[in-house]
Amino acid sequence: MDLKNACRMCLFPFQMLYYIVRASLFSLLPNRRKDLRKEVVLITGGGRGIGRHLANEFAKQGARKLILWGRTEKCLKEAAEEISLSGTECHYFLCDVANREEVYKQAKVVREKVGDVTILVNNAAVVHGKSLIDSDDDALLKSQHINTLGQFWTTKAFLPRMLELQHGHVVCINSILSQSPIPGAIDYNTSKASSLAFMESLTLGMLDCPGVGCTTVLPFHCNTEMFQGMRVRFPQLFPPLKPEMVAQRTVDAVRADQAFLYLPWTMQALVFLKSFMPQVALEEIHKFSGSYTCMNTFKGRT
Repeated sequence: MDLKNACRMCLFPFQMLYYIVRASLFSLLPNRRKDLRKEVVLITGGGRGIGRHLANEFAKQGARKLILWGRTEKCLKEAAEEISLSGTECHYFLCDVANREEVYKQAKVVREKVGDVTILVNNAAVVHGKSLIDSDDDALLKSQHINTLGQFWTTKAFLPRMLELQHGHVVCINSILSQSPIPGAIDYNTSKASSLAFMESLTLGMLDCPGVGCTTVLPFHCNTEMFQGMRVRFPQLFPPLKPEMVAQRTVDAVRADQAFLYLPWTMQALVFLKSFMPQVALEEIHKFSGSYTCMNTFKGRT
């Protein structure tokens, strides 16, 4: 090893300490928030659930135009009309993000009819809610195609123009289950873990791309029809999140250029504990919290 590399190795721990302290101090200071008045926001799965609340929140915080994608026209139309009544221009398009060709086709239509998308929110997702043995093969594939591969197609469709403009943001509504899986949702856990890896890689890849950022949101169980019937043993300690709060915190994170957002913040402690606790201890925690059986009463929207 030459002298230069040896010096770098010696300095590395001090550099890491410096960046940790610097990041901690900056987190305590008020951030300059992004102005949304010129932003064109596209939300997948925007007709209901968190997606619909996100659309309303972006409109409330001043976005110039909203575009909703989804597979159910009735929901999309109702959401678009609701946002238009608030005074924000809103369009909707039928699009199944699992269909690569359809994504590319509709992305072209959006550019021609509405303009360049500057904030892409990958929110569309499905959950099958069964064990691996009880799961239908086509349903398992559908989860992966929508929850994971759909992000590949939408991001490939809109990111190049953001990079060209040096202005844009890619958002992913992920889940804490990507880092702390539960039984009974193996399709969802796996797809969200893949989605998280995708966003971590994309976020690092954007470090040298001025004006383009990424935000990944990892919420706990959210009180929407998608997870209707899911039960936790201690709802007073771990109450389901309100979708309005998730939407508001997500838009705030985008405006602050926050890369990762855990909801609630205590989920970070869960991930930290998992990194060093023995497997036996983790299993006992799962049994105590009731996560082994929380999907037994699942009857949500697949």
